[in-house]
Amino acid sequence: MAHPSQLGLQDAASPVMEELIHFHDHALMIVFLISTLVLYVIVAMVSIKLTNKYILDSQEIEIVWTILPAVILIMIALPSLRILYLMDEINDPHLTIKAMGHQWYWSYEYTDYEDLGFDSYMIPTQDLTPGQFRLLETDHRMVVPMESPVRILVSAEDVLHSWAVPALGVKMDAVPGRLNQTAFITSRPGVFYGQCSEICGANHSFMPIVVEAVPLEHFENWSSLMIEDA
Repeated sequence: MAHPSQLGLQDAASPVMEELIHFHDHALMIVFLISTLVLYVIVAMVSIKLTNKYILDSQEIEIVWTILPAVILIMIALPSLRILYLMDEINDPHLTIKAMGHQWYWSYEYTDYEDLGFDSYMIPTQDLTPGQFRLLETDHRMVVPMESPVRILVSAEDVLHSWAVPALGVKMDAVPGRLNQTAFITSRPGVFYGQCSEICGANHSFMPIVVEAVPLEHFENWSSLMIEDA
């Protein structure tokens, strides 16, 4: 998860997020090089009083500064389109979970099981135990098996919400009357935090998302206990 004074993105916990971080670094390097070149040209024009008459009207330079930006845009666009298609790929998910947004909590339904669903409320500050995070902990976590494709069906019951977990590279709008879907694969076990990312009313800041990735055996034990308790 994010920590104080962090400048970069959160550590990736899914293959898609790893790709997004690589693309971010790729685009940032291109922007850095362009900014350096422009700054050099500005400084040179201001500080140097001599003028090269051949640069004032040069077909070669005009060709270069027309083609070069187009090449740079292609270098940015192609990896971006690749990641966009990767984020939309949902191939044979092992588990499907329906996430429903409410004012102001999330409810989860494991559609592959007959009776497995629960509401997930934020734990109030006064009820937190040592080591828990304020405004991020929930009374019920969404538990998923690691290294397994998981499909998330996202909708809302009242107003617009958005189901987002940065470490997994997932962000999907929850729209009343509409069923959106996204997918992810957790590449390692852990607890990953997110929050509603759409202004949804007075308590918008108080509906966190907690995804816990565990080995498949532990997930099966957890699901069995949840069904028995229900």
